Amino acid sequence: MFDYIKGILTHKNNLNNTSLTVEANGIGYLVGITARDFTKLGLIASEIKIYVVLLHREDNMSLCGFLQREDRDIFRILTSVSGVGPKMALTLLDEFDSCELISLVIKGDFKEITRAKGVGAKLAQKIILELKDKLINLQNTLPITFAEDVQIKDEQALQDAQTVLIALGYEREEIKKAVSQAVKFVTNQNNPEEILKETLKVLSGSLI
Repeated sequence: MFDYIKGILTHKNNLNNTSLTVEANGIGYLVGITARDFTKLGLIASEIKIYVVLLHREDNMSLCGFLQREDRDIFRILTSVSGVGPKMALTLLDEFDSCELISLVIKGDFKEITRAKGVGAKLAQKIILELKDKLINLQNTLPITFAEDVQIKDEQALQDAQTVLIALGYEREEIKKAVSQAVKFVTNQNNPEEILKETLKVLSGSLI
């Protein structure tokens, strides 16, 4: 129903719950956000663009928002795991940035995931099992062919990063262009997390 809201930041609340109000076209939208994103908010009266998810329960509807599109998309993927509700997904995204969390899933490091408050070993293993399957199922996609001047040393690391980007909803052509730019800034091409981070910077427009 909603993709994002772009408007003026009119209120910030970090007392009982972490939220903000953004006014767009005369309507004030109350949006819950992570503590991680709260620290990155601009000043009151500044313009803000926030990617949102509508949470619909029997007795309540609310908006949950993220400053980065990939965090919103990871939130959706996390809540597709049985036993992981919105609150737990937000807790995970408070403890780990999206690239770090994806890397832990790819590596199967359930012990590190239990750092998040309320996430035990069984739930961490379940998250890895279900999410890794979602990502692996996409690896049957034909690999992206890059120009000869794009030097990528570790094809598996690239494939892992590419798989995640496809899972996040990016198109193959925009992935190809973004990786071609991002690889110039990658210091360790054996690390899919670094390839992913730099590519997401390009896709978000923060890396020139």
